[in-house]
Amino acid sequence: MERRDFRRRTFLRAAVLTGSAAVFGGTLWRGAAHADPAQPGTGPYGALGPADANGVQLPQSFTSRVIARSGQAVSGTSYTWHPAPDGGACFADSGGGWIYVSNSEVALTGGASAVRFSSSGAVTGAYRVLSNTSVNCAGGRTPWNTWLSCEEIDRGYVYETDPWGTVSAARRSAMGRFKHEAAAADPDRRVVYLTEDESDGCLYRFRPATWGDLSTGTLEVLTMGDGTSGPVGWAAVPNPSPGVFGTRTRAQVAAAKHFDGGEGCYYANGTCWFTTKGDNRVWQLDCAADTIELAYDDSLVTGGQAPLTGVDNVTGTASGDLYVAEDGGNMEICVITPQGVVAPFLRVTGHSGSEITGPAFSPDGRRLYFSSQRGTGNSSSAGVTFEVTGPFRA
Repeated sequence: MERRDFRRRTFLRAAVLTGSAAVFGGTLWRGAAHADPAQPGTGPYGALGPADANGVQLPQSFTSRVIARSGQAVSGTSYTWHPAPDGGACFADSGGGWIYVSNSEVALTGGASAVRFSSSGAVTGAYRVLSNTSVNCAGGRTPWNTWLSCEEIDRGYVYETDPWGTVSAARRSAMGRFKHEAAAADPDRRVVYLTEDESDGCLYRFRPATWGDLSTGTLEVLTMGDGTSGPVGWAAVPNPSPGVFGTRTRAQVAAAKHFDGGEGCYYANGTCWFTTKGDNRVWQLDCAADTIELAYDDSLVTGGQAPLTGVDNVTGTASGDLYVAEDGGNMEICVITPQGVVAPFLRVTGHSGSEITGPAFSPDGRRLYFSSQRGTGNSSSAGVTFEVTGPFRA
Protein backbone atom coordinates (compact mmCIF):
# COMPACT_ATOMS: atom_id res chain seq x y z
CA MET A 1 0.00 0.00 0.00
CA GLU A 2 1.48 3.35 -1.00
CA ARG A 3 2.11 5.89 1.75
CA ARG A 4 -0.44 8.40 0.45
CA ASP A 5 -3.16 5.73 0.44
CA PHE A 6 -2.34 4.76 4.04
CA ARG A 7 -2.73 8.39 5.12
CA ARG A 8 -5.87 9.05 3.07
CA ARG A 9 -7.72 5.97 4.27
CA THR A 10 -6.81 6.39 7.92
CA PHE A 11 -7.69 10.09 7.95
CA LEU A 12 -11.08 9.32 6.38
CA ARG A 13 -11.72 6.69 9.02
CA ALA A 14 -10.70 9.12 11.77
CA ALA A 15 -13.17 11.68 10.47
CA VAL A 16 -16.01 9.14 10.59
CA LEU A 17 -15.14 7.53 13.93
CA THR A 18 -14.93 10.68 16.01
CA GLY A 19 -16.09 8.83 19.10
CA SER A 20 -12.73 7.10 19.45
CA ALA A 21 -11.18 10.19 20.99
CA ALA A 22 -13.89 10.90 23.53
CA VAL A 23 -12.41 9.01 26.47
CA PHE A 24 -8.97 10.49 25.87
CA GLY A 25 -9.93 14.15 25.77
CA GLY A 26 -11.10 14.84 29.31
CA THR A 27 -9.78 16.90 32.17
CA LEU A 28 -6.84 14.74 33.12
CA TRP A 29 -5.03 16.55 35.93
CA ARG A 30 -5.88 19.88 34.33
CA GLY A 31 -4.61 22.71 36.45
CA ALA A 32 -3.48 20.41 39.25
CA ALA A 33 -0.41 21.36 41.24
CA HIS A 34 2.09 18.57 41.78
CA ALA A 35 4.44 19.76 44.46
CA ASP A 36 4.65 16.22 45.84
CA PRO A 37 4.50 12.78 44.19
CA ALA A 38 1.40 10.62 44.76
CA GLN A 39 0.97 8.90 48.13
CA PRO A 40 -1.02 5.78 49.17
CA GLY A 41 -4.64 6.25 50.13
CA THR A 42 -8.14 4.99 49.55
CA GLY A 43 -8.85 4.67 45.85
CA PRO A 44 -12.02 5.95 44.16
CA TYR A 45 -13.51 2.44 44.02
CA GLY A 46 -12.67 1.14 47.48
CA ALA A 47 -11.03 -2.09 48.57
CA LEU A 48 -10.46 -5.14 46.38
CA GLY A 49 -12.77 -8.09 46.85
CA PRO A 50 -11.83 -11.79 46.73
CA ALA A 51 -10.57 -13.27 43.47
CA ASP A 52 -13.30 -14.15 40.98
CA ALA A 53 -13.44 -17.27 38.80
CA ASN A 54 -10.77 -15.75 36.54
CA GLY A 55 -8.40 -15.10 39.43
CA VAL A 56 -8.94 -11.33 39.33
CA GLN A 57 -9.56 -9.28 42.47
CA LEU A 58 -11.74 -6.26 41.77
CA PRO A 59 -13.65 -3.58 43.67
CA GLN A 60 -17.33 -4.07 44.29
CA SER A 61 -19.59 -3.90 41.20
CA PHE A 62 -16.77 -4.72 38.76
CA THR A 63 -16.55 -8.00 36.83
CA SER A 64 -14.00 -9.68 34.57
CA ARG A 65 -14.05 -12.03 31.63
CA VAL A 66 -11.31 -13.72 29.60
CA ILE A 67 -11.20 -12.50 26.01
CA ALA A 68 -8.37 -14.62 24.64
CA ARG A 69 -5.64 -17.09 25.57
CA SER A 70 -2.33 -17.52 23.79
CA GLY A 71 -2.29 -20.54 21.48
CA GLN A 72 -6.08 -20.89 21.53
CA ALA A 73 -8.75 -19.66 19.16
CA VAL A 74 -10.37 -16.41 20.23
CA SER A 75 -13.91 -17.28 21.31
CA GLY A 76 -16.32 -17.24 18.38
CA THR A 77 -13.51 -17.08 15.81
CA SER A 78 -10.97 -19.40 14.21
CA TYR A 79 -8.08 -17.02 14.90
CA THR A 80 -5.34 -18.27 17.24
CA TRP A 81 -4.33 -15.61 19.77
CA HIS A 82 -0.67 -14.65 19.79
CA PRO A 83 1.90 -15.49 22.49
CA ALA A 84 3.14 -12.99 25.09
CA PRO A 85 0.45 -10.29 24.64
CA ASP A 86 1.85 -6.87 25.49
CA GLY A 87 0.97 -3.24 24.71
CA GLY A 88 -2.49 -2.46 23.39
CA ALA A 89 -5.07 0.19 22.52
CA CYS A 90 -8.75 0.49 21.60
CA PHE A 91 -10.29 2.06 18.50
CA ALA A 92 -13.91 2.96 17.82
CA ASP A 93 -15.53 0.93 15.06
CA SER A 94 -18.61 1.51 12.95
CA GLY A 95 -21.98 0.69 14.46
CA GLY A 96 -20.86 1.52 17.98
CA GLY A 97 -18.37 -1.32 18.26
CA TRP A 98 -14.64 -1.16 18.87
CA ILE A 99 -11.34 -2.95 18.27
CA TYR A 100 -8.64 -3.90 20.77
CA VAL A 101 -5.14 -4.21 19.26
CA SER A 102 -2.44 -6.14 21.13
CA ASN A 103 1.29 -6.64 20.50
CA SER A 104 3.15 -9.94 20.75
CA GLU A 105 6.47 -9.66 22.60
CA VAL A 106 8.31 -12.64 21.10
CA ALA A 107 11.37 -12.71 18.87
CA LEU A 108 11.16 -12.85 15.08
CA THR A 109 7.44 -13.60 14.83
CA GLY A 110 6.08 -10.91 17.17
CA GLY A 111 3.78 -8.49 15.38
CA ALA A 112 0.29 -7.58 16.57
CA SER A 113 -3.28 -8.90 16.49
CA ALA A 114 -6.73 -7.42 16.95
CA VAL A 115 -10.07 -8.44 18.45
CA ARG A 116 -13.23 -6.82 17.13
CA PHE A 117 -16.32 -6.20 19.28
CA SER A 118 -19.93 -5.32 18.53
CA SER A 119 -21.71 -2.47 20.29
CA SER A 120 -22.88 -4.96 22.94
CA GLY A 121 -19.33 -6.15 23.62
CA ALA A 122 -19.65 -9.48 21.80
CA VAL A 123 -16.53 -10.67 19.98
CA THR A 124 -17.18 -10.56 16.23
CA GLY A 125 -13.72 -11.25 14.82
CA ALA A 126 -9.98 -11.54 15.38
CA TYR A 127 -7.10 -11.21 12.95
CA ARG A 128 -3.46 -10.24 12.38
CA VAL A 129 -2.46 -6.62 11.73
CA LEU A 130 1.35 -6.94 11.79
CA SER A 131 3.65 -9.88 11.03
CA ASN A 132 7.35 -10.76 10.84
CA THR A 133 8.62 -8.22 13.35
CA SER A 134 10.45 -8.89 16.60
CA VAL A 135 9.69 -8.38 20.30
CA ASN A 136 6.81 -5.98 19.82
CA CYS A 137 6.44 -4.53 23.29
CA ALA A 138 4.30 -1.43 23.70
CA GLY A 139 3.40 1.37 21.29
CA GLY A 140 0.61 3.91 21.02
CA ARG A 141 -2.46 4.98 19.09
CA THR A 142 -2.46 7.99 16.76
CA PRO A 143 -5.15 10.66 16.32
CA TRP A 144 -5.74 9.31 12.81
CA ASN A 145 -6.61 5.85 14.21
CA THR A 146 -3.50 3.80 13.54
CA TRP A 147 -1.50 1.71 16.00
CA LEU A 148 2.24 2.29 16.43
CA SER A 149 3.84 -1.04 17.31
CA CYS A 150 7.34 -0.74 18.78
CA GLU A 151 10.17 -3.28 18.62
CA GLU A 152 11.96 -3.65 21.95
CA ILE A 153 15.26 -4.78 20.45
CA ASP A 154 18.57 -3.06 19.89
CA ARG A 155 18.10 -0.78 16.87
CA GLY A 156 14.45 -1.74 16.65
CA TYR A 157 11.85 0.05 14.54
CA VAL A 158 8.37 1.51 14.91
CA TYR A 159 5.68 0.08 12.64
CA GLU A 160 2.45 1.89 11.82
CA THR A 161 -0.43 -0.53 11.52
CA ASP A 162 -4.11 -0.45 10.58
CA PRO A 163 -6.36 -1.78 13.40
CA TRP A 164 -8.88 -2.88 10.76
CA GLY A 165 -6.25 -4.97 9.01
CA THR A 166 -7.07 -3.64 5.55
CA VAL A 167 -4.00 -1.44 4.98
CA SER A 168 -0.54 -2.99 5.02
CA ALA A 169 1.69 -2.02 7.94
CA ALA A 170 4.50 0.45 7.24
CA ARG A 171 7.90 0.69 8.89
CA ARG A 172 8.58 4.22 10.13
CA SER A 173 12.38 4.36 9.99
CA ALA A 174 12.50 8.13 10.57
CA MET A 175 11.22 7.56 14.11
CA GLY A 176 14.60 6.14 15.03
CA ARG A 177 16.34 2.83 15.58
CA PHE A 178 16.67 2.01 19.26
CA LYS A 179 15.12 -0.24 21.90
CA HIS A 180 11.63 1.16 21.54
CA GLU A 181 9.03 0.73 24.25
CA ALA A 182 5.99 3.03 23.99
CA ALA A 183 4.70 5.97 21.96
CA ALA A 184 2.24 8.79 22.72
CA ALA A 185 0.94 11.22 20.11
CA ASP A 186 0.63 14.91 21.03
CA PRO A 187 -1.73 16.56 18.51
CA ASP A 188 -1.21 19.99 20.07
CA ARG A 189 2.49 20.20 19.31
CA ARG A 190 2.20 17.66 16.48
CA VAL A 191 4.86 15.35 17.84
CA VAL A 192 5.07 11.75 19.06
CA TYR A 193 6.86 10.98 22.35
CA LEU A 194 8.88 7.76 22.49
CA THR A 195 10.36 5.87 25.44
CA GLU A 196 13.48 3.68 25.39
CA ASP A 197 13.82 0.55 27.54
CA GLU A 198 17.47 0.81 28.52
CA SER A 199 19.00 1.44 31.94
CA ASP A 200 20.41 4.66 30.44
CA GLY A 201 17.61 5.22 27.95
CA CYS A 202 16.19 8.54 26.80
CA LEU A 203 12.86 10.18 26.14
CA TYR A 204 12.47 11.22 22.51
CA ARG A 205 9.96 13.12 20.46
CA PHE A 206 9.45 12.72 16.74
CA ARG A 207 8.40 15.79 14.81
CA PRO A 208 6.88 14.71 11.47
CA ALA A 209 7.47 16.92 8.45
CA THR A 210 3.69 16.65 7.90
CA TRP A 211 1.36 15.83 10.78
CA GLY A 212 -0.33 12.53 10.00
CA ASP A 213 2.56 11.26 7.88
CA LEU A 214 5.25 9.57 9.95
CA SER A 215 7.50 8.66 7.05
CA THR A 216 9.72 11.74 7.39
CA GLY A 217 10.60 14.14 10.17
CA THR A 218 13.06 14.98 12.93
CA LEU A 219 13.89 12.83 15.96
CA GLU A 220 14.73 14.86 19.07
CA VAL A 221 15.95 13.81 22.52
CA LEU A 222 15.04 15.43 25.84
CA THR A 223 17.92 17.32 27.46
CA MET A 224 18.27 18.16 31.14
CA GLY A 225 20.62 17.96 34.09
CA ASP A 226 20.64 15.29 36.80
CA GLY A 227 17.57 16.44 38.73
CA THR A 228 14.03 15.08 38.76
CA SER A 229 12.23 18.35 38.19
CA GLY A 230 12.70 21.58 36.30
CA PRO A 231 12.96 22.89 32.76
CA VAL A 232 13.92 20.63 29.87
CA GLY A 233 15.14 21.17 26.32
CA TRP A 234 15.16 19.20 23.10
CA ALA A 235 18.02 18.51 20.71
CA ALA A 236 17.99 16.85 17.31
CA VAL A 237 19.52 13.37 17.19
CA PRO A 238 22.25 13.58 14.50
CA ASN A 239 21.80 10.01 13.24
CA PRO A 240 18.37 8.56 14.15
CA SER A 241 19.04 5.27 12.34
CA PRO A 242 22.51 4.08 13.31
CA GLY A 243 23.76 0.87 11.77
CA VAL A 244 25.22 -2.04 13.70
CA PHE A 245 28.49 -0.22 14.31
CA GLY A 246 27.02 3.27 14.58
CA THR A 247 26.69 5.28 17.80
CA ARG A 248 23.40 4.50 19.49
CA THR A 249 20.85 7.31 19.56
CA ARG A 250 21.00 7.70 23.34
CA ALA A 251 24.74 8.43 23.17
CA GLN A 252 24.72 10.96 20.35
CA VAL A 253 23.73 14.09 22.33
CA ALA A 254 25.95 14.87 25.33
CA ALA A 255 23.23 16.83 27.16
CA ALA A 256 20.59 14.08 26.82
CA LYS A 257 18.72 13.18 30.01
CA HIS A 258 18.98 9.45 30.81
CA PHE A 259 16.17 7.46 32.40
CA ASP A 260 16.33 4.06 34.08
CA GLY A 261 14.28 1.79 31.86
CA GLY A 262 11.64 3.77 29.97
CA GLU A 263 8.30 1.95 29.78
CA GLY A 264 4.72 3.20 29.29
CA CYS A 265 3.85 6.56 27.76
CA TYR A 266 0.52 8.41 27.67
CA TYR A 267 -0.52 11.90 26.55
CA ALA A 268 -3.59 14.01 27.40
CA ASN A 269 -4.33 17.72 27.69
CA GLY A 270 -0.83 19.08 27.41
CA THR A 271 0.84 16.48 29.61
CA CYS A 272 2.87 13.40 28.74
CA TRP A 273 3.17 10.78 31.47
CA PHE A 274 5.83 8.11 31.15
CA THR A 275 7.17 5.44 33.47
CA THR A 276 10.64 4.15 34.31
CA LYS A 277 10.73 0.64 35.71
CA GLY A 278 14.31 0.68 36.96
CA ASP A 279 13.49 3.23 39.66
CA ASN A 280 9.68 2.77 39.91
CA ARG A 281 8.81 6.28 38.83
CA VAL A 282 5.97 7.94 36.95
CA TRP A 283 7.13 11.16 35.31
CA GLN A 284 5.00 14.12 34.28
CA LEU A 285 6.12 16.25 31.34
CA ASP A 286 4.37 19.59 30.88
CA CYS A 287 4.63 19.70 27.12
CA ALA A 288 3.71 23.37 26.73
CA ALA A 289 5.99 24.70 29.46
CA ASP A 290 8.75 22.14 28.78
CA THR A 291 9.11 21.23 32.45
CA ILE A 292 9.25 17.85 34.14
CA GLU A 293 8.50 16.49 37.62
CA LEU A 294 7.67 13.25 39.39
CA ALA A 295 4.05 12.15 39.64
CA TYR A 296 5.01 9.03 41.60
CA ASP A 297 8.18 7.52 43.09
CA ASP A 298 7.98 4.45 45.32
CA SER A 299 11.07 5.57 47.25
CA LEU A 300 9.25 8.77 48.25
CA VAL A 301 6.19 7.00 49.67
CA THR A 302 5.74 7.89 53.35
CA GLY A 303 3.82 6.09 56.04
CA GLY A 304 3.63 2.55 54.73
CA GLN A 305 4.56 0.21 51.91
CA ALA A 306 4.51 1.50 48.35
CA PRO A 307 1.42 0.12 46.59
CA LEU A 308 2.90 0.41 43.09
CA THR A 309 6.17 -1.26 42.05
CA GLY A 310 7.52 -2.55 38.75
CA VAL A 311 5.79 0.31 36.96
CA ASP A 312 5.15 -0.43 33.31
CA ASN A 313 2.35 0.36 30.85
CA VAL A 314 0.20 3.40 31.60
CA THR A 315 -3.09 4.77 30.32
CA GLY A 316 -5.67 7.31 31.49
CA THR A 317 -9.34 8.24 31.44
CA ALA A 318 -11.44 11.34 31.01
CA SER A 319 -12.04 11.35 34.78
CA GLY A 320 -8.42 12.34 35.32
CA ASP A 321 -7.23 8.96 36.64
CA LEU A 322 -4.02 7.28 35.53
CA TYR A 323 -3.91 3.47 35.43
CA VAL A 324 -0.43 2.01 35.81
CA ALA A 325 0.28 -1.70 35.27
CA GLU A 326 2.88 -3.66 37.20
CA ASP A 327 5.59 -5.88 35.77
CA GLY A 328 5.84 -8.17 38.78
CA GLY A 329 5.05 -6.50 42.08
CA ASN A 330 1.66 -7.74 43.26
CA MET A 331 0.45 -8.13 39.65
CA GLU A 332 -1.78 -5.09 40.04
CA ILE A 333 -3.07 -2.22 38.01
CA CYS A 334 -2.95 0.80 40.29
CA VAL A 335 -4.85 4.03 39.89
CA ILE A 336 -3.30 7.45 40.51
CA THR A 337 -5.96 10.11 40.98
CA PRO A 338 -5.66 13.81 40.10
CA GLN A 339 -5.58 14.44 43.85
CA GLY A 340 -2.32 12.49 44.11
CA VAL A 341 -3.69 9.29 45.69
CA VAL A 342 -2.29 5.95 44.49
CA ALA A 343 -4.16 2.71 45.22
CA PRO A 344 -4.64 -0.76 43.72
CA PHE A 345 -7.53 -1.02 41.27
CA LEU A 346 -7.21 -4.74 40.49
CA ARG A 347 -4.94 -7.68 41.27
CA VAL A 348 -4.40 -10.87 39.28
CA THR A 349 -3.75 -13.91 41.49
CA GLY A 350 -1.80 -17.04 40.62
CA HIS A 351 0.26 -15.26 37.95
CA SER A 352 3.36 -14.49 40.01
CA GLY A 353 5.78 -15.19 37.14
CA SER A 354 4.01 -12.85 34.75
CA GLU A 355 3.46 -9.13 34.18
CA ILE A 356 0.40 -7.03 33.43
CA THR A 357 0.44 -5.46 29.99
CA GLY A 358 -1.65 -3.51 27.51
CA PRO A 359 -4.18 -1.59 29.65
CA ALA A 360 -6.61 0.26 27.41
CA PHE A 361 -10.17 1.51 27.73
CA SER A 362 -12.99 0.99 25.26
CA PRO A 363 -14.00 4.23 23.51
CA ASP A 364 -16.92 4.78 25.90
CA GLY A 365 -14.67 4.28 28.94
CA ARG A 366 -16.77 1.46 30.37
CA ARG A 367 -14.45 -1.48 29.74
CA LEU A 368 -10.77 -1.96 30.53
CA TYR A 369 -8.65 -4.44 28.59
CA PHE A 370 -5.30 -5.84 29.71
CA SER A 371 -3.24 -9.02 29.60
CA SER A 372 -1.21 -11.24 31.87
CA GLN A 373 1.67 -11.76 29.49
CA ARG A 374 2.79 -15.18 30.72
CA GLY A 375 -0.30 -16.30 32.63
CA THR A 376 -0.18 -18.96 35.32
CA GLY A 377 2.32 -21.02 33.35
CA ASN A 378 5.04 -18.34 33.36
CA SER A 379 5.43 -18.87 29.62
CA SER A 380 4.84 -16.74 26.55
CA SER A 381 2.46 -19.46 25.36
CA ALA A 382 0.29 -19.04 28.49
CA GLY A 383 -0.75 -15.38 28.06
CA VAL A 384 -4.28 -14.32 28.96
CA THR A 385 -6.16 -11.22 27.80
CA PHE A 386 -8.92 -9.89 30.09
CA GLU A 387 -11.78 -7.42 30.01
CA VAL A 388 -13.06 -5.61 33.13
CA THR A 389 -16.49 -3.98 33.13
CA GLY A 390 -17.90 -1.73 35.81
CA PRO A 391 -18.82 1.76 36.99
CA PHE A 392 -15.65 3.59 35.95
CA ARG A 393 -15.67 7.29 36.77
CA ALA A 394 -16.87 9.44 33.89
